[in-house]
Amino acid sequence: MLYHAYELQRSFLSSASAMATLGANMLNSPFNPMTYLGGQPMMASALEVFAHAAAPYGKPSFGIETVDIDGTASAVHEEIVLERPFGDLLRFRHEQLPADAPRLLIVAPMSGHYATLLRGTVARMIPGHEVYITDWADARDVPLSEGRFDLDDYIDYLIGFLEHIGPGAHMLAVCQPSVPSFAAAALMSADKHPCRPKTLTMMGGPIDTREAPTDVNTMATKRPLAWFEHNVIAKVPFQYKGAGRKVYPGFMQLTGFMSMNLGNHMMSHWEMYKHLVAGDGESADAAKDFYDEYRSVCDMTAEFYLQTVENVFQKHSLPKGEFMHRGKRIDPEAITDIAMLAIEGERDDISGLGQTRAALTLAPKLPKAKKKYLMAESVGHYGIFNGSKWRERIAPVVEDWIAAHN
Repeated sequence: MLYHAYELQRSFLSSASAMATLGANMLNSPFNPMTYLGGQPMMASALEVFAHAAAPYGKPSFGIETVDIDGTASAVHEEIVLERPFGDLLRFRHEQLPADAPRLLIVAPMSGHYATLLRGTVARMIPGHEVYITDWADARDVPLSEGRFDLDDYIDYLIGFLEHIGPGAHMLAVCQPSVPSFAAAALMSADKHPCRPKTLTMMGGPIDTREAPTDVNTMATKRPLAWFEHNVIAKVPFQYKGAGRKVYPGFMQLTGFMSMNLGNHMMSHWEMYKHLVAGDGESADAAKDFYDEYRSVCDMTAEFYLQTVENVFQKHSLPKGEFMHRGKRIDPEAITDIAMLAIEGERDDISGLGQTRAALTLAPKLPKAKKKYLMAESVGHYGIFNGSKWRERIAPVVEDWIAAHN
């Protein structure tokens, strides 16, 4: 009933949002006599903020059409190069990119948001790299006939994507996929796979959540796995292609993250309202753009979610040397030639300091020259991969690391 109740509420709020938008447009119309009465800007702005907060959101587009190369605009071509039921492989190339440019696979998190959450990450790396990204599907749109998708499948997808890209690629994992990306690197190293990545960059990832545990980590450990299975897992309603599939709904994930910083989100909407009243549309649009992306959520399969909670947050399987892939123990010591860069944000409230850096100690046979750690000062979780600090302070370190081992 959880999913059905949400759909009913969403339908109601969608209608209310449309009515609020209509009201705001009428109040702002120069042909409406009320426009010239006192209080109109406040009433219209309040309606506009409500309309934005209540509006339904679908899958956004990357919308990266050009990049600046030495002062000239170079057209960017986006295409699907490999289609899979639970996620496609996208490629971005600009017209002036050299044929020998490094190939970079960006592994987007499967954590309730679409890959477009990393739009800023992709856009910053496009000028000097042939960029690929995992475009995970919304589980509610994948028919039951396509079978399950669990943590083992996630790792297999990563290996398959690297095989498609070919030897010599680099891999960058943002947040949650740091664990399966590390696992894929270890498996490919053990097999001496020719397509294993040259470098693995992990950003704000929960490699060892015993280090500086955050509220997210605590939430996952203070309840047994059965609690999550019985309280946050729902079946997809009949109106979607994946009807009957058990999922962890994206709206549940979003609710959890919003409640963690509810005060900040309320203040953001209050500031949006004040910008609209003052006629500062540019500042209001910036806030709208952020929430348009932040509130665009998707479902993940129940088996993937529950296995991640169990192995990453409750059992700490990877740092304990107990992480398994299809019955085979993953051996971090197999990593001997994949240069690893661990990046953390000083103010990260999702993955605490030390959780990502732990990856560097798990590969004792990897030479020190192939290990690097960066702690980005005054940077939160989102700022690691988006915004000015990512573009100006963090991305150059990633670029230099890739270039040094290309």
